[in-house]
Order: sequence, then C-alpha cells, then structure tokens
Amino acid sequence: MLATALPSSAPFARPSLEGAATGSFDTNAFARRLIAGEVRTYDAKSHLYYEGDAATHVYRIASGNVSVYRMMPDGRRQIVDLAYPGDVIGLGAPRTHGANAQAISTTRVSCVPVAVLHDMVRRDPTLGLALCGALSRDLQAAQDRLLAVGRCSASERLAGFLLGLSRRNARNGEDPGVIVLPITRSDIADCLGLTTETVSRTFTAFRGDGLIDLEQGVLVTILDMKALTELAQGERRAVN
Repeated sequence: MLATALPSSAPFARPSLEGAATGSFDTNAFARRLIAGEVRTYDAKSHLYYEGDAATHVYRIASGNVSVYRMMPDGRRQIVDLAYPGDVIGLGAPRTHGANAQAISTTRVSCVPVAVLHDMVRRDPTLGLALCGALSRDLQAAQDRLLAVGRCSASERLAGFLLGLSRRNARNGEDPGVIVLPITRSDIADCLGLTTETVSRTFTAFRGDGLIDLEQGVLVTILDMKALTELAQGERRAVN
C-alpha cells in the first residue's frame, strides 16, 4: 500500500484469479488450466527465476509465498510484488523476466509453458479475455503500490499493507481480523520502501495506540479496523 487518499483496494494486496470475474466471463476457467500444469516445489530462499532469465513459463502458487524483487545499483533490494496461494506470476513478462522471484517458504507451484498458454488462448478466446483482465488487475495493483511508496508516510504504508492481508483473508473465508505475517520485518521493509527499524517502530506504535495486538512478532490481531482504515487512507493522524 498519504497525503492523498489510497485507492479503495489496499495496495500490496495482489488480486488473485480465484473467483474473479471480468466482464461477462469467469476467470476460474483460466485458473483451472494453470492448476493442471507441471507441479514444482521450491525450498525457502530458492528462486523460481532470476532477472534476465528467459520467460518460458507462467507460475500459479499452490502453497507457500513468493517475493518478486529487484536489486538496486547500490545493493538494496526492492520487493515489487508478493504472491500468495492462488496468485499467478510471470504473466506480464516479455522475452525475459524483469525481476527475480524467490520462495519465501517452501512453495509449490503449477507452471504452464508460455507457448502452451498462447496456444490455449488461440483455441479459446475467453481465456484471452481472462488473461487481459488478469494483466489489467496486475497493472492497477502495481500503480497502487507505486503511489503508496511514493506518497505515503510509514504509518500509512504499513496500515495499507495490513489491510491488504486482511482483505485477502476475507476473500479466502478466513478471519480478516487475525493475520499471520507471511514475511519478516526486513521483507516488509523492502516491500514498503522503509527501513527494518522503521517497520518495527511503527508496529510498536500501532500496538501502543490500540490499533493492533501483536503476538510472537508474527500474529497480528486488528483491534480497531476503522481507525486502521482511516490511517491507510490519510484520514487519520499518522502514528508517531
């Protein structure tokens, strides 16, 4: 995920293909085709692909999590996307990948060769429309992330990040008020364009202000959803 208000969809909440619909057709058919692909398992910290690798496959996350990141010239890492079960990565790559994709934990994916995907689209035009819709949602999510990182305060960025995970829980039929953080403080910092110290300090401030409870550093219980939403949208004073 301001001096300006955030969009209604919280940033850093990557749209999933599961249950999504664009126009008059259902993208579940597209998701089913991807599920039927070759299954691969990646250990934590291993890479699905590196920046510059040939873009040969599209990957659907079955379990685990993946960070998509780029390395800055000065050695810093910027996470540009986080993928969760049901998400698809590699859709928008041209001939080569423009970023690295690394498994955060043990991750299972189903992958379909790009050539096979193109053939499926030629055979079934509705899949082409679904693909277009998925790419459009990815582009919107990327624009939201760019706006948030460029204009939001640290408190607003972290609030938007938590709300994104909350909304993902709701879509998956899980408790939107209880979040198990899928990544470390360092990863969150690289995702939000902050330092690890700032992320930790902001979590502490959220807890002190009664917005969240935090257990063992990974289990977040949202105590005041309204206040957290107002903070993410720039409608509430930032936490010090």
